[in-house]
Amino acid sequence: MALGKYSRVDGRKSSSGYCSTVTIVVFLALCLIGLWMMTSSVVPVNNSDVSQKNKNEVKTHVTEINAQNNNEDNNESSNSGNDDNGSSNEGKQKQFEDNPGDLPEDATKGDSNVNSNEEEKNDTEKNIEEKTEEKSEEKVEDEKKEEGEENKGDSSMTESENAEEKKEDGESQSGETNENNSDDSDKKSEENSDEKEGERVENKKDEETDEGSIEKKDKSNEVFPSGAQSELSNESTTQNGAFSTQATESKNEKEAQKVEDQIGKSWKLCKTSAGPDYIPCLDNWASIRKLESTKHYEHRERHCPVNPPTCLVPLPEGYQRSIEWPTSREKIWYHNVPHTKLAEVKGHQNWVKVSGEYLTFPGGGTQFKNGALHYIDFIQQSVPDIAWGKRSRLVLDVGCGVASFGGFLFDRDVLTMSLAPKDEHEAQVQFALERGIPAISAVMGTKRLPYPGRVFDIVHCARCRVPWHIEGGKLLLELNRLLRPGGFFVWSATPIYQKLPEDVEIWEAMKKLTKAMCWELVSITKDTLNQVGIAVYRKPTSNECYEQRSQNDPPLCKDSDDPNAAWNVPLQACMHKAPIASSERGSQWPEQWPARVEKVPYWLSSSQVGVYGKPAPEDFSADYKHWKRVVNKSYLNGLGINWSTVRNVMDMRAVYGGFAAALRELNLWVMNVVSIDAPDTLPIIYERGLFGIYHDWCESFSTYPRSYDLLHADHLFSKIKTKCNFMALVSEADRILRPEGKIIVRDTVEIISELENLFKSMHWDIRMTYSKDNEGLLCAQKTMWRPKEEETVKYAIA
Repeated sequence: MALGKYSRVDGRKSSSGYCSTVTIVVFLALCLIGLWMMTSSVVPVNNSDVSQKNKNEVKTHVTEINAQNNNEDNNESSNSGNDDNGSSNEGKQKQFEDNPGDLPEDATKGDSNVNSNEEEKNDTEKNIEEKTEEKSEEKVEDEKKEEGEENKGDSSMTESENAEEKKEDGESQSGETNENNSDDSDKKSEENSDEKEGERVENKKDEETDEGSIEKKDKSNEVFPSGAQSELSNESTTQNGAFSTQATESKNEKEAQKVEDQIGKSWKLCKTSAGPDYIPCLDNWASIRKLESTKHYEHRERHCPVNPPTCLVPLPEGYQRSIEWPTSREKIWYHNVPHTKLAEVKGHQNWVKVSGEYLTFPGGGTQFKNGALHYIDFIQQSVPDIAWGKRSRLVLDVGCGVASFGGFLFDRDVLTMSLAPKDEHEAQVQFALERGIPAISAVMGTKRLPYPGRVFDIVHCARCRVPWHIEGGKLLLELNRLLRPGGFFVWSATPIYQKLPEDVEIWEAMKKLTKAMCWELVSITKDTLNQVGIAVYRKPTSNECYEQRSQNDPPLCKDSDDPNAAWNVPLQACMHKAPIASSERGSQWPEQWPARVEKVPYWLSSSQVGVYGKPAPEDFSADYKHWKRVVNKSYLNGLGINWSTVRNVMDMRAVYGGFAAALRELNLWVMNVVSIDAPDTLPIIYERGLFGIYHDWCESFSTYPRSYDLLHADHLFSKIKTKCNFMALVSEADRILRPEGKIIVRDTVEIISELENLFKSMHWDIRMTYSKDNEGLLCAQKTMWRPKEEETVKYAIA
């Protein structure tokens, strides 16, 4: 007869022995579990959103850092505490920093041309298997414990056995309670991670001090992921095995529907006369045709459409990934910039030549047929005070051609802003950018150039046919506005060394004008190798000469005239006085490079309030420390970007230039853009040996399509969202970014989510998203995809 489960078979002694054995086994198992839990580094998961794609998008959980990393982070942040001062409107957007250990090691996608690390992959799989085995053991032990409890409850025991059983049962219950509490804690942590994360960040803030940080409720809750493997803690995440969760499934479906909605609206190709080279503000033929005059090159100036385009610019046929620097300085793919006119006209002067599938650049120009480096060294031999890369760091090259001068000045640690119009010298600025050389498409016409006053150490013009002397010297006086007091104007042109009647006339006019401007002619030399002459002038550092002139011609500008005002300001034929007070910018020469990049500008006063609400010098230093941490702990290793392939970078919303300064050790350059409605910090950027430009992001940028390898936008898109056409800025980012180029966006969670969907609709590769405390980070990569359907841009048809 089958015995019932609860029947007594072997008597009291047998039952008691069995129960005791089970209880001891359970107790030992619980002790082992407790010991394992105490020694384990597992911490509750943080339910922040992190997404990555390896062809198909994979969602990953972000883990919190362990106690050790929290201590390390708090120790570091004790040197950069919260800022309790009020901030300007510019500082009210949150900035947040990448803390070590906020991302698992596989949370981001690496560049496609970088081999994956098989060792890390194997380690991850091994960890998953170990955790699965551990959980299986826990399950078996729980079943044994339950069976023991049931047998205990129905067995008849003596009083002494009951006492012993109660004692052991109490220990078992204690262990069970601890285990249940741990399980409840894990569940609660997973269900309420946002609340716990908020408490963790709040506690961390309370522990920080007030030195050197830009953390602030209104502006900088610095909580960014760190991808640097060396910075990661020994952390673990819960595993779902082969099963997804309903929350994930539902969220993915909603996001997919949003993408479908965006795709349903369909992107279209811009159909314009400029085709793949379309620059909206320079190819607005509807406005150009209405101009009354073009004698001052008005047709080459910016004429932005009222409604910016929201279509995508096509790619040139046969376009391929740009050649990397420094090889790109010597040659580029012909199909990327398929223009031969300049090679036909200037080929004999070593500007550019067609060589099979490449366009090659022998390194020469009209004035330096035998190479730019010889020409550069000859200039310094003529005027040793120039001291390339030390005293002279920032150069404006007017009429730059294909920018070989600026391209080779990199070898001397000099940063050059190359400038040329989009004119009959076909695609010269586009050549420069494709080569990896800084350049902007602009013309000296009727308006000031979009740079502050007194910022360039040297202005250079080689064989440029700019009529400096006409109309009261208006154009040369614009260079005088841009040139730092004590800076040099290097002029290499035929009037210096040729005796043709026209050249002699220009030379006499220039001598008269430069003398009236109080420029000192430092040197006139002839390069016997290149057979050209070079004149070097120096701008005065005081007002003594201005006051001693017999005639006030050119006149001094009114005191109310701001030399830094540069956005759509008409040119004036006047000179600004030299700053003489020690607290005025321009009264002293900056520190030599590279010391000047970290040096707080001498003219920043503690009485001035910085962008983030601190005294200006502290604000500057805190910003630099902040971006150094972000770049080193997150950007360089945490986003999966192969930085050796990055050359042309744009910071779309620069403040003090901290992002660019943090990248200065890399082989790249950064165009720092300061919005016209933001605090004017561009002079500070120039003071530290970096450069940039003013711009209004409600309009198109003055550059060719496919100019930049990487765009960085810190809370820019949210500002545009409330100001002008958001979709136009998205399409503009697509226009200026190279295929396979990356964009890093830091903004609110809402903006990040919207951009992620828009980028997906353009078939961009979403490499990583991260969010915390309503702030987010997005890294995406543009692809070669272009839509099939076209949209005619009527005002851009010539």
